[in-house]
Amino acid sequence: MSKKPGIPKGTRDFSPIEVSKRNYIFSIIKSNFEKFGFQPIETPTFENSETLMGKYGEEGDRLIFKILNSGDYLSKANDEFLANKDSLKLTTQISEKALRYDLTVPFARYVVMHQNEIEFPFKRYQIQPVWRADRPQKGRFREFYQCDADVVGSNSLWQEVELVQLYDSVFTELGLKGTTIKINNRKILSGIAEVIGASDKLIDFTVALDKLDKIGEDGVKNEMLEKGISGEAISKVQPLFNFTGTISEKIEKLALLLSSSQEGMKGVEELQFICENVTEIGLQSANLELDVTLARGLNYYTGAIFEVAAPEGVAMGSIGGGGRYDDLTGIFGLKNMSGVGISFGLDRIALVIEELNLFPETVTATSKAMFLNFGDSEAKYAMKAVTKLRQNGVKVEMYPDKAKIGKQFQHADKRGIQFAVLVGEEEIKNEKFTIKNLTTGEQESLSYEDLLKKLN
Repeated sequence: MSKKPGIPKGTRDFSPIEVSKRNYIFSIIKSNFEKFGFQPIETPTFENSETLMGKYGEEGDRLIFKILNSGDYLSKANDEFLANKDSLKLTTQISEKALRYDLTVPFARYVVMHQNEIEFPFKRYQIQPVWRADRPQKGRFREFYQCDADVVGSNSLWQEVELVQLYDSVFTELGLKGTTIKINNRKILSGIAEVIGASDKLIDFTVALDKLDKIGEDGVKNEMLEKGISGEAISKVQPLFNFTGTISEKIEKLALLLSSSQEGMKGVEELQFICENVTEIGLQSANLELDVTLARGLNYYTGAIFEVAAPEGVAMGSIGGGGRYDDLTGIFGLKNMSGVGISFGLDRIALVIEELNLFPETVTATSKAMFLNFGDSEAKYAMKAVTKLRQNGVKVEMYPDKAKIGKQFQHADKRGIQFAVLVGEEEIKNEKFTIKNLTTGEQESLSYEDLLKKLN
C-alpha cells in the first residue's frame, strides 16, 4: 500500500486563488519599490555556510537550514567528532552550504562581490523565499517570502525617513490603514547598557528586552538575570518597562537617561531627526511610534531599527522590520559602507488582509469567460474568437472536450467563471456569439466587437 503523501511542517501548497492573492501583494510592493527608485536583484537559494553563520546571533545561527555535502558526506568527517556525537563541530565538516536565512546578508555579500559594477548609493529590492528552522505556528513558517528594499553607500538619515514613507505607501495601497511603524536605535540600547554598567552583556540585554511583548516584564527580567545581568543593573532600566508619552516627550526622557553616554546621545539625535521629519512631511495612514524596547535580536544593526505591527485588533506578529547596519559589508572585507533597509513579511501580510477581508473582488485566478464546445466546427469558430480576445488582454478559454453541455456549464460554475459563451450553427451563420452571465442567468447575442466590449 502506497504511503500517503505529505509536505514538511512549516511549508505550504498554494491554490490558484491563493497565488493570485499573493501576486496582488507582490505587485503593489514591487511597484512601490520602483516608485521609490529601488532596482531588482536576485541571489542564489543557498549560500556558502561561512557567508551566513555568525551574522544572526546565537539564536539565528541555530535556525539556519544546513545542506549536506553531496556524495559520501561522512567520508571526511573526524572520527572523534562522530564518536562523541559533536554535532556542532561535525556540521562544519559535512555541510559547506546552507539555505539563506534572510536577504540582507546575501545582499551584503553581493555588494562586496560586485562593488566595481555598482553605482553608489545603490538602492536595491529583492523578492525571494528564505528558510528558517523555526517552530511553525500561525503566521510563522519555515519557508516564506521576504520583500526587501535596501540602500548601501549612504550615511544620510533621509534614507530612514524615506523607508518609513515606503512602508506607509505600501500598506496604504494594500488597504491596511492604521499599521504602526515602531522605531528605535541600537545606539540607544548600547547607551542604556553602558549607563547601567552592562556593556559586556549588550546582546543578551537587547535579545531579552526585545521579548517584552511576548514574555512580559517579569519574563524579561528573569532572562536578564539568567544571562548574568545584575539585579542592580536591571533596576536602573525599570523606566523602560513603562515608557509612555509622545515621541518628543520620549526623546526628552531618553536624553535625560543617556546624558552620560556619548553613544546613547548620538542615537537620540538620530531618532529625533528621523521622527521630526517624518512627522513634518506626514504619513498617509500609518502611525509612527518610538518603542525603546524594540531591539530586534540581530547582531548587525547599528543605528535605526524598525518593526511594523498590523492594524489594531489583528493578532499577528510583526509584518515588517529592518534597520541600519553600518558594518555589515565589513564582515566580507568592504569597510566604511553604510547600509539601511526594510523587509515586508509577505505571508503575514496576506493573512492580515485575508482576516480583514481587504482583497479586491477583481483578484482572481480564473478566466473571465469560457466558450462551450459543441463540436469541431463550432470549436474552430470559437477558438478564432478566443485567440483574438486573448490578444486584447481578456482572460478566456474554451472547454476542450465534447462533453455534455450541462457538465460544461457545471465546470464553469465551479471554477467561478462569470460568463459562458455559446457558439452553435445559428451563431456561426450570423457571425454572432451568445453570452450568458452565470451569476444572473441573463444572456444576449453579440457581435465579436460587442463581445470584446462586454468582457473588457
